[in-house]
Amino acid sequence: MNSIVSRAVFIFFSGILLLLSCTPEACFEETNAFLKASLYDNETKKVRIADSLTLYGLEMNTNKLYNKTKGVQPALFPLNSSAEECRFIIRINGITDTVSFRYTSYPYLISKECGYTFYHTLDTFFYTKNTIDYIYRNNNRITTLNEENIRIYY
Repeated sequence: MNSIVSRAVFIFFSGILLLLSCTPEACFEETNAFLKASLYDNETKKVRIADSLTLYGLEMNTNKLYNKTKGVQPALFPLNSSAEECRFIIRINGITDTVSFRYTSYPYLISKECGYTFYHTLDTFFYTKNTIDYIYRNNNRITTLNEENIRIYY
């Protein structure tokens, strides 16, 4: 009888220890790699926050990423890791432009707790010039780090 109780206690505590050791830790890191675009004044060449910013993806199953939002800096563009190009409508202070990004994607291990995400390498981009004067490429690597990728001068 004593050996049955001691085995049951041993199995019980072994099970608890096993459960505790397999519990995943929380992920506190950023897991989405967004293309980060800062807005600049074309005349002064200084950061200029738009009075109103609307942004949404074409041919994407998403709502507007920004809808007449004030104070956006930088604007975050989500890229589709299963595609090689994404197109966006961007409306700065009521004037609309289209921006297309071509890129390559590759998997990247963030950590054991957070798992994998996709990083991207920006190849090229195209844009209309209704309010955008030009776009300057600052960094081709699109990661989870807080690094500016492009500058939109308007």
